[in-house]
Amino acid sequence: MKKFSAAVIGGAGYTGGEAIRLLLNHPSVELAYAHSNSNAGNMLCEVHADLLGDTAMRFTDRLDWGVDALLLCVGHGDARKFLAENKVPEGVRVVDLSQDFRLRESSAVDGRRFVYGLPEMNLELIAGARNIANPGCFATCLQLGLLPLAAAGLLHGQIHITATTGSTGAGQKPSPTSHFSWRNNNLSVYKAFEHQHLHEITESLRSLMPAFDAAINFIPCRGDFPRGIMASTVVDCALSQQEATTLYGEYYRNAAFTHVSDRNIDLKQVVGTNKCFVHVEKHGDKLLILSIIDNLLKGASGQAVQNLNIMLGLDQHEGLRLKSIVF
Repeated sequence: MKKFSAAVIGGAGYTGGEAIRLLLNHPSVELAYAHSNSNAGNMLCEVHADLLGDTAMRFTDRLDWGVDALLLCVGHGDARKFLAENKVPEGVRVVDLSQDFRLRESSAVDGRRFVYGLPEMNLELIAGARNIANPGCFATCLQLGLLPLAAAGLLHGQIHITATTGSTGAGQKPSPTSHFSWRNNNLSVYKAFEHQHLHEITESLRSLMPAFDAAINFIPCRGDFPRGIMASTVVDCALSQQEATTLYGEYYRNAAFTHVSDRNIDLKQVVGTNKCFVHVEKHGDKLLILSIIDNLLKGASGQAVQNLNIMLGLDQHEGLRLKSIVF
């Protein structure tokens, strides 16, 4: 079997580190190099200490286009700048983990057009794409809780969501709200009703249900744990418990990593994996939808590798079978 090659651009942060770990253990994709301007010359294990003994590779600030794919793990705004400044050959596939190309109105740069990389919604488009805009972490978790209802045209009222994310969702650069002494034993709300991921969520729901025009009342919370997202979503719904369970089970029947549980779920079930678990409960005329993911894997680098596998014609599970908790 052919061995593909990929490079990680922006390999020093959390998502870059996760991408490196996954590619170092990928059976069909070789990590060609990890790029970092700030850490050029440093060994990967000097930045990601758990990699000691796994690789002697060093970060480089040089770019080599002799690879099959690039995973852009750079900051928001920097991916568009990188592609504008560097003429990446058309034959090199790109998976961008920033928010730069997620919305249709901003999904192109210098002739490259990006497909929104949510496999549970756009599997066929991803398979034929050369450029993927990887969804946001909150967006992934929330959409996977809502896609079956949107596809069935059953989102008729306002959507109410509370979701809590781990501290790694804030990135590696220290900030007042990611400092251990503030975050530990603490809980807080931020960007209530205004989170940037709402735009891509709304766009996806309308692509499945064009008539959807209700408000999404999203309250994001900072949790006192390192990684993972748990979302609780409430919608008006006329379906019975059995009908709702059947609807979700059928929608995700062939999904590689999203699974519907008939039992209540908890975050530790998915941390360290590329899985999303979904659980639905009927309460009167309301449907409660619980969805959980690891924000750095299914919410970022794991989904990026999943998208890479799809583009390369590989099994979606390759390089994503192991559960390994780093943080």
